[in-house]
Amino acid sequence: MRLTGAEIVTEVLMEQGVDTVFGYPGGTVINIYDALYAKRNEIKHILTAHEQGAAHAADGYARATGKTGVVIATSGPGATNLVTGIATAYLDSIPMVAITGNVAMDLIGSDSFQEVYIMGVTSPITKHNFMVKDIADLADTLREAFRIASSGRPGPVLVDIPKNLTVDTYEFTKKEPVVSTRHLPVDEEKVKELARLLNESKRPVLYFGGGVIASEASRELREFVSYCSLPACHTLMATGVLSSEDPLSLGMVGMHGRVSSAQAIQEADLLIALGTRFSDRVATNKKKFANNATIVQIDIDDSEIDKNVKSSSSIVGDVKEVLSCLMKYVTKVDRTPWLDAIEKWREEIDYHPQDDPTIIKPHRLIQTISDMAGEDAIVVTDVGQHQMWTAQYYKRTEPRSFITSGGLGTMGFSYGAAMGAKVGRPDRKVVQITGDGCFHMNLNEMCTAVTYNIPIITIVMNNNVLGMVRQWQDLFFDKRYAYTTLERKTDYVKLAEAFGATGYRATTIEEFRAAFAQALEKNAPCVIECLIDRNEKVLPMIPAGGSLDDIIVGN
Repeated sequence: MRLTGAEIVTEVLMEQGVDTVFGYPGGTVINIYDALYAKRNEIKHILTAHEQGAAHAADGYARATGKTGVVIATSGPGATNLVTGIATAYLDSIPMVAITGNVAMDLIGSDSFQEVYIMGVTSPITKHNFMVKDIADLADTLREAFRIASSGRPGPVLVDIPKNLTVDTYEFTKKEPVVSTRHLPVDEEKVKELARLLNESKRPVLYFGGGVIASEASRELREFVSYCSLPACHTLMATGVLSSEDPLSLGMVGMHGRVSSAQAIQEADLLIALGTRFSDRVATNKKKFANNATIVQIDIDDSEIDKNVKSSSSIVGDVKEVLSCLMKYVTKVDRTPWLDAIEKWREEIDYHPQDDPTIIKPHRLIQTISDMAGEDAIVVTDVGQHQMWTAQYYKRTEPRSFITSGGLGTMGFSYGAAMGAKVGRPDRKVVQITGDGCFHMNLNEMCTAVTYNIPIITIVMNNNVLGMVRQWQDLFFDKRYAYTTLERKTDYVKLAEAFGATGYRATTIEEFRAAFAQALEKNAPCVIECLIDRNEKVLPMIPAGGSLDDIIVGN
């Protein structure tokens, strides 16, 4: 059948199983939006307040569902407003297809109205990007974008479409959805060697990252850890893969991870790095990180091998496939002495914050949210102290239940991402945890949540400062609080009501419990402001460039 380019876009979206797109219309995509309107019963479109919110929503949708998120924006400022959201997805390996309009082909290069070379802008922050110059290539280019976004190591792909192509016509033939693949031949000899190392190891540690979630390998990892009696720590991005109640779970490792986890890595004789890239937030001092261990790195992306920390050996492959192969060669080993030593460190050197029933202590607030929200809740955070407190104290037992910006550390991420998560998983409660600094960057999206009745519960940890930066100023800059004290006069209850949401304020845990209980019963957006002391710190803390020897465990 002969269709316009705009109609081809919608047909390919439906062909690829897309049921929801996020975006903002404009002149160069007006024909695509007209075609979307004709398919409004097949594809749901969420109009956000800002294109950045749309990009974060597509990202959150992808993280919560495992599907590829889709965002649409017009040319010029519409396209550039996607950049932070695309970069956020890129650094965390999230599958996303961004479709942007551009000026007509005969105007490109003439600095015409709202013209930006978005290919050049996004080249460093996409897995791949395309400009479609011939309508004959449009359908297959979009199909290729979906394949690239979800195959191998996932990531965002941008497709730029000049306006004239959206009105041109071409013969369209429907095809089967593209099949993404993560399969790579597994080097079985290397797997056998790793199994030998693990079987002979006295003090092994598994260190795993977000690649486990991308590979849908959580079940295999749990079976592997249990069978091998293998203590395991995780990065921020892998939160939820291994139950926090599992006795073999060492919890989060890194700058704000457990002291016992860092100690275990330093004492290990074998470190297996699985689907992780040795970020500087984990290997804070690369020369001293696991320097007593044989390091084996496993990753689907060969460019990550030895990029940050030199390994003794490596296996390039899909995490799920490597674990399945590895299970054929490992044996059960009694590691009681090693596990006993780790348990002793947990009791003696881990940081345990003190309660104060008269105020809201961050750890108690997060634990209360965890207890009340239910096991199937999805928690979405912004970036800063509240993010680390959530990672430290919220109990999760499932992957894709903790959504946060890890690699880019994007303030303003959480409201859009929370909307995307809720749209993608309407059966799950979604709780957004943010700070007052981050919330002021993305609160405009509250209007979107209210308009579409996306029932997000927003918890604002308000200390009236930029908490994480202030913590660094307190510890390393002689308490010179340069421009981190906000002193904003925002009334969050009135703000919520102005947007059409419900607002609450809590100064004690008891007040929070009452407000949160009411919010959980509502099927509508809610905001709960929680007053936090500005001097609260995220502890423990390994300073940038430091090691276990430099760890800070007290105020």
